[in-house]
Formats: sequence, C-alpha cells, structure tokens
Amino acid sequence: MTIKEIFDRMDYGPAPEGNAEVKAWLAKHGQTFGHFIDGGFTKPAATFATKNPANGTDLAQITQGTAQDIDAAVAAARRAQPKWARLPAHARAKYLYALARLIQKHARLLAVLETMDNGKPIRESRDIDVPLVARHFYYHAGLAQLMDSELPGHAPHGVCGAVIPWNFPLLMLAWKVAPALAAGNTVVLKPAEYTPLTALLFAEITREAGLPKGVLNIVTGDGDTGAALVAHPGVDKIAFTGSTAVGKAIRRATAGTGKALTLELGGKSPYIVFDDADIDSAIEGLVDAIWFNQGQVCCAGSRLLVQEGIAPRFHEKLKRRMDGLRLGDPLDKCIDVGAVVDPIQLATITDMVNGSDGDIYHADTPIPAQGCFYPPTLITGLGTASRLMQEEIFGPVLVSMTFRTPAEAVDLANNTRYGLAASVWTENVNLALDIAPKIKAGVVWVNATNLFDAAAGFGGVRESGFGREGGWEGLMAYLKPVRSAKPLKPVAAIPEPRDFDPPTLDRTAKLFIGGKQARPDGGYSRPVFSPKGKHLGHVGLGNRKDIRNAVEAAHAAKGWGKATGHNRAQILYYIAENLSARATEFAARIRDLTGRDGTAEVDASIARLFTYAAWSDKYDGQAKSVPIRGVALAMNEPVGVIAALCPDEAPLLGLISTMAPAIAMGNTCVLVPSDPFPLAATDLYQVLETSDLPAGVVNIVTGSHAELAKPLAGHMDVEALWSFSSTDLSALIESESAANLKRTWVNNGRARDWMGAEGEGREFLRHATAIKTIWVPYGE
Repeated sequence: MTIKEIFDRMDYGPAPEGNAEVKAWLAKHGQTFGHFIDGGFTKPAATFATKNPANGTDLAQITQGTAQDIDAAVAAARRAQPKWARLPAHARAKYLYALARLIQKHARLLAVLETMDNGKPIRESRDIDVPLVARHFYYHAGLAQLMDSELPGHAPHGVCGAVIPWNFPLLMLAWKVAPALAAGNTVVLKPAEYTPLTALLFAEITREAGLPKGVLNIVTGDGDTGAALVAHPGVDKIAFTGSTAVGKAIRRATAGTGKALTLELGGKSPYIVFDDADIDSAIEGLVDAIWFNQGQVCCAGSRLLVQEGIAPRFHEKLKRRMDGLRLGDPLDKCIDVGAVVDPIQLATITDMVNGSDGDIYHADTPIPAQGCFYPPTLITGLGTASRLMQEEIFGPVLVSMTFRTPAEAVDLANNTRYGLAASVWTENVNLALDIAPKIKAGVVWVNATNLFDAAAGFGGVRESGFGREGGWEGLMAYLKPVRSAKPLKPVAAIPEPRDFDPPTLDRTAKLFIGGKQARPDGGYSRPVFSPKGKHLGHVGLGNRKDIRNAVEAAHAAKGWGKATGHNRAQILYYIAENLSARATEFAARIRDLTGRDGTAEVDASIARLFTYAAWSDKYDGQAKSVPIRGVALAMNEPVGVIAALCPDEAPLLGLISTMAPAIAMGNTCVLVPSDPFPLAATDLYQVLETSDLPAGVVNIVTGSHAELAKPLAGHMDVEALWSFSSTDLSALIESESAANLKRTWVNNGRARDWMGAEGEGREFLRHATAIKTIWVPYGE
C-alpha cells in the first residue's frame, strides 16, 4: 500500500510489537518450567501447555503442582517468615523498592509476555497493567517504611496463600504480593492455569532484587493445586481473586481453621447514564468499561442503564462506535480488542449469548479466522430477571436497560447479588454525589470507569466478596492485632437446684424486636438461677422465626444509617445517661447472675457507650492521593444489618461492646445476649426504650447461641455476623455464611479482655464499616 492510498483510505496499518526477547527468554528455559520454591526453580515434572489464545500455539510447558509441591513451598515460606518479619521496616521497604525498579526495567518484556499468554492488547498490558504493577510495589515500599510507626500493635499473619485469576495475571500478583511482603508475611502464590508465565518471570526478578529465599514461592497448576494451598494447615491467610462460586467454596474450606480470608470476586457492575451526561464521553467510557481486556474484568461495566429519553440516540451512537473497534493480533498496537483467554471461555460466552432472549447486536467488524476472538456485542430488550442481566458473562458482551428516574436507576443498579463497582455519568455533580452512596458497591466512578491505584482501596460487598486491595485498608488485611489470647472456657448456665424459692412475683422476660417487647414465637422459656440457687426469673427462648422477625425489623430501620454522626452520638450518650441512673440496679443484677460484684462492669459499660458516642462523628474517611486530576474518596459506610452472639462471660459489658460500635457507625443489629446470663440484657430493654433510639435499630433475641447461630449465619439479609460466644461456633458460622458471603468476625474459641483495651477501639469500628471508594475526576 502506497502512502497516498493510506491517506485516501485512512485505515490503520499494522504496528506489530516485537516478541524476540520473549521467545529468547522462553528458549532459555527450554520452554519448560518447574515451580519456584525456596529461591530457585524446581525440576519440571508432569506438565501441561500454556497457549497463546490469539493463535493457539504452545508457549511453554508448565509443571502441574501436587500436594507435595505445596508442602515444600509452605515449608520454605514458614522457614523464611520469622526472619523476614524481624527485618527493620526500612529493610523490607528497600526490597520492595528494588522490585518496583526492576519491574520498570523489564517493563516491555513483562508486557509482551503478558499479552502473548493472556491475549490482551499490547497497549493495555504496556500502558496500564505493568505501570500499575510498578506503582503497587513503590506504594507498598512506602507502607513498609511507615508501618512500625503508624500501625503499632500489629503483626503479620505469617504464611499467606495467594490464588490469582487469569484476566490480570501480573497485576493480581502485585495486589497480593506487595502488601503481604510489606506487612512481614511470606507468600505461596498459585497463578492461574491459563496464564502462569509472568509470575514465573517475576520470580526471576525477585532473585535480581536479592529477595531472601522462601519469602516468595510460586507453585503452578490447576484448581486442585489451588485447593491444596487453601486447605494446607501451614497457611495462615488466604487471599483469593476469582469467581464467586470458587470464593464460596474457599469460605467453606477455611471455616473454623482460624485462617484470615479476603475474597475479591465477580461482579455485574451497573453503568448508569443520565440524560444530562456528555453522551460522547459516556460512550468512550463505556468502551473502556466493557471492551477493555475483552470484557474479562470482574468490575466490567456490563450492565448499561441509560435514561429513557436519550436511550435511542445513545444506542445508535454506541453501535456506530462498536463497528469501529478493531479485533486482531494482540501484539498489534493498533488493536482495540484482543483474544479471549481460552477456547473454553470463548465457548461459555458464545453459549450464554446464544441462549439470550434479547435483541443481539454484534459489532460489524472483521473477526480473525484463527484464535479465540468474540465480537463486541450489545443486547437490549432484556428484563431484570433475565439471566444475562444477573449473571457475569466475563466477555465482551454488554446488556442494556432503560430507566426514568434517579430512584429507579438506583433500584435497577442494586438489583443484583453482586456489589463490586459502578459508574455514574452526569454533568450534575449534586446528582452524582447523591447517587454514588446509594449504590451497593465497593467502588463508584463518577464520569469515569476502571480507575485503579495502589492508594485507593478496591473490593466489593455482597457476593462480590469482602476485604480491600490497596491503601492502608488493604495492608490491614495482612496484619492482625498483637495479643496473647487464651482459650475461652465455655460458660454454663447455673443449673436448677433441687430446692429453691420461687420469686415473689413471676417475671418472664420477652424478646426485644422492632422497639417492642415480644413473646418468643415458640412459646418456650427457661428459668434463670443465681449461683446461690435463687430463682431470678424466666427468659424467652428465641427460634429462627424470631430471628426472621428481628432481621426484618432491623431492615425496616435502615434510615438509621442516614442519620448524622452527631445525632447517633447524642442517642448513645443518652443511653449511657439512662444506664448510669440505674447503675446500682444493674450492678446488683450482674452480682445475682454471676456471683461477682457488677459495679466495675456497669461503669465500664457506661464508659464504652461514651467511647462510641465520641467515635460516631470522628471515624473519618480519607481523600486518597491518586495520580490523576481528581480525588478518590474512601468513605466509611455502615455494613448494614450486623448480628452478634455476645460474650457469655460479660453479660452487660459484652452486649454494649458489640452493640455500641455497630450502631455508632450507622448499622442496625440483631443481638443474642449472654446465653447463661441473659437477664442483664433484658433489663436493658427499658433503657433503650427511653433513650430515643428508633425502633428496630437494636433487636435482642434471647436463647441458645448454638441454636441461633445457624439461622443467623444462613440468613440472606444479614450482612455481617460476629461471634464472641464461649461456645465455639466459628466453623459453623463461617461455613453457613458462604451462602451470601456475609462478613464474619469470630473468636475461634479464644478469650478477649472485655474490661481492657481489647474490648473497644478501631478494630471494632473497622468491622462495623465498609470502605466505599468514590472516584471523582475534575478539570476541563
């Protein structure tokens, strides 16, 4: 083609990226790789092929990891961890800095290898993925440097197991490895079966950086290898990014083991376009939202919600833009959409689209005859319950619906089991900042999409998982508070004596649901006795129907989360005031129940209410320093409905210590008080009723922790469950909570000093809040 013909046609000519260096690197290893364990590569064993999805050719043979390989990797990480954790913070920071510099030095090699193994366009791996990887190691070098001074009283978990997906192989490695190493942990990483090569190249880079042996270990393989890592008893924390189905399986597999867990899972993210939006900008943003990385992005804006008045025009312009997208060799710098990662994924996308009941539009653009390519696709005419509106497609497929009002847009956006990300497009900043907090998602972009940075936390709610990647909040997932927790002995109720005097006036305490005292649904109660055999009264035994009623009441009181922190503080102070007025009575009740003087416990309860009243309007979010013209706001939001099995050993203080932080942060709660000593909680009903607390904010269901744990853990409308029971129900709670991936906080049978510093503070506030990152770019 002549220069004149090029100018006449204005077609893009090919601009291929060279891959000679990648081929040389593969050849150096004989196109065959073992694992990276204890600072060196193992001898290859049974292997499988990793392929280039753009042309189907084999790139290398990868060793299939076994349980024995995982054993060896975990043992190496365990040997290295104490010494790594004892290094001065500055020493760890230097290693992370060295890794960041070496990533930049090897940037083009990493980018080309990533594109060949994954199929994403070279422009994306070169300009987005690899720079973000370097940014994460630079940022976490800084966190490592500051950790000792800024996070005293925290320690690393130990050995972290990381399982990462195939859509962003190198970036997901950075998201897991950088904070883990900064915090003093060692790592065993299992990369995705489809895309292991950049992880193995990174292993070589760690040797250039002089990273001590065993600090990072990489075991390749399929899902069985990942399962062996998750189940290994020598692993202290699991960090997983992948599908929701696998995330639920991991939650069940780790239940009761004491392993820390963070899950970053799937999404069905809404992309909301209001009628005052800059349509052309919104369409360009949509191209990045759904066709970036071939739509193989967990936070892809795959659900387009466009205001009805502009929908026809918007869809027409969108189709025209789709037709101009170019598919082809991912190493061609002129390509917009690369190859889907594997024929299996391509078949899944094809089957889901072919089974759709909507109007399907495929972009009118040439599709390569060879390789795993799927055209950009738009599907309209679907209902809210349609499969493609609810299920993650993980491909270059966009589904669209219309809305009329902002309220309807929010309802449609939240009509999903996921809650990872969302985009809001409008020229009205008031509207944008009104809508963003209402969307149930961990990240919201305003007039933008797919903005990421190491300083800004990323992660989801609902079935998109829990935990955050990036920022101080991401580092906290790799740390634990330092304390010497002793085993918690079960606390039993005082048995019924052979002979006792009945109370002068019979008293049966009811439940407290929706601001009213209610009889238990089952109609059962049990007597409560003092250590001296005195009959103190009866207490109702709640059941799953009472739990249902309490959760409904808690949801009906969701307006509490919209109250100002100042208003919540006033009510907590008022509760403390009213409890103080009856301090002598409550102290006597605790003495009757437990046999010990209750004065100190009542005083501590009043002080704790003051503490969380003080925190109500002071637990602030942050404006993150991200490298754009804009701001990323990390906002602390209430989790929602928090259920708690309160401590048995501290009948009043334990309940206050769980209730107060929850409601201070705007949550509503369902509390199951001390199982053996419940009457201190039932006496509190009158205090709550007279303290201006809105009905349903606090609900108390007395009864057996062992019997009520399962309905609470399995309830789909409970967002979090805490257990401080002396009956160790941790395994049951974590396993049952996998149904909706609710956040859990369990004691694993370990004691906590409720009278001391362990009984209050930021740890409780972190568990009572979820961080939402709202990105707001600015400038012309």
